Order: sequence, then C-alpha cells, then structure tokens
Amino acid sequence: MRRVVFNQKGGVGKSSITANLAALSAANGYKTLLIDLDVQGNSSHYLGYNIASDSNKTIADLLNQTVGWFSVSTPVKDFPQPTAFNNLDLIPSSPKLEKIESELERRYKIYKLRDALEELEKSYDRIYIDTPPNLNFFSKAALIAANKLLIPFDCDSFSQQALITLLNNVAELREDHNPKLDVEGVIVNMFNAQAKFPSQIIEDLQDLGLPILKPYLPLSIKMKESHYHQRPLIHLLPNHKLTQTFEQLYHKLEEVTEKAV
Repeated sequence: MRRVVFNQKGGVGKSSITANLAALSAANGYKTLLIDLDVQGNSSHYLGYNIASDSNKTIADLLNQTVGWFSVSTPVKDFPQPTAFNNLDLIPSSPKLEKIESELERRYKIYKLRDALEELEKSYDRIYIDTPPNLNFFSKAALIAANKLLIPFDCDSFSQQALITLLNNVAELREDHNPKLDVEGVIVNMFNAQAKFPSQIIEDLQDLGLPILKPYLPLSIKMKESHYHQRPLIHLLPNHKLTQTFEQLYHKLEEVTEKAV
C-alpha cells in the first residue's frame, strides 16, 4: 500500500499527519517506509534526520540517478535508512530537490518514483509519502506513484476553495496518469470543537459531497512538543487525546485497506 498525503496549501499539518500515521503503522507491526519529497524536510527532521547532512542516500539522489549503458547506479533497496523507531524507515528529503526539479522535468522522469516504489513495495508493507505544498513535479510524481490519497484540511475559508481546486487537479491527473488512485478522504486537522466556524465549514464541504473523514484531529500544543522532541505522538504521549484520535483515524483507514486487499 502506497499512501500519499497532499494539499496544495501549506500549514495544514501535512508532515505531522504523514509522520504520525507512518509511526502508528510501524508501531502496529507493519514494516513501514516514509518518503519525504518536501524540500523543507519537515518529516525527515521529525524522525530525527538532518537534511543538511552530506548523505547521498536521499530521495533527491534516488530520483537523480542516471540510467545508462555505462552508468553505475545505487540499488533502490539501499536508499531507505532506519529511524529510532522499530519498523519505521525513511528516505529523507534534501535541499538538492530544488536544484534538480527542472532537470528531472526536462528528462521526463515523472514515473521514476512509481518505478522505485514498485521495487520497494517488495520489502515494505506500508509506504507513506510526504509532499511539497504545491502541485509541482514532485507532488505529481507522488500522486502518480501512490494508490491512496489523504488530503489534510484546516477549516479555513480560503482552504475550502483550495480544496475544490485540488480535487479538480487530482481528477485530471488520475484520468491522465493514475486511474487507480483512490481519494480516501479529507482529514480535518487542528479542529476547534468550541468554535462554530470550523463546524460550518465542514458542513459546507459535506453538502458538496466531499469525503470528510472522522474523527477530526483536535488542535493541541502537544503536536509542537512532539516536533521539538522529534518523537511521533505514539512514542512521546501514547495516552494523550490527540494521540488517541490519531489512532482511531489510523485504524479506520487500515480497516478499509484490509478489506480492499
């Protein structure tokens, strides 16, 4: 199973959701890989990796490998790196992503990630992909490579229109490149149950027939603490309300995944 977490709008908790769902997957016994395609490297940092290091085993290095008759390339299986958490590996981000994007696009390497994931899927039960907050080469490659899509949403009126635009873009990309991509739903993040406005926004989206997932992830300072300590919630605060909500959401997604297998 290859799941991409994507929204064209930044600040919606994309990396937090990706890393925490991947950590829960690993904690539940699945051999899990997280791939960080965002040049900011937030998921990589969250899992304890410094993207400023001189590693040549990043996602940028994997995508930029030259394939030719006389070239020597590193096998795809050598790129995942272990994290401090059992069953959870990482292919980290890199500042090099920004430098190689136009070249990869020029060489039409949009399917290279899909090919790599097909190979990696032989070694992993679950693959999670974090993406940049815009529809660029890397996010398109991720949407082509994945078979499931989760969309984080932060109950902002501007986000509502951005969400509709995103779904239209996904529909076009699915038609042209990946008809098997399943939009699992919209994850409501940083939800304030005490305020009326977020509930109204969600109701408006439901009226449009959009797939809003429950439970909603509550707003909590504990997420920032989790980032600071570089420990996903299941490892830092297993009994906290936010952690338990993540667990409910994770198990709901897994239920659907297992039924589809």
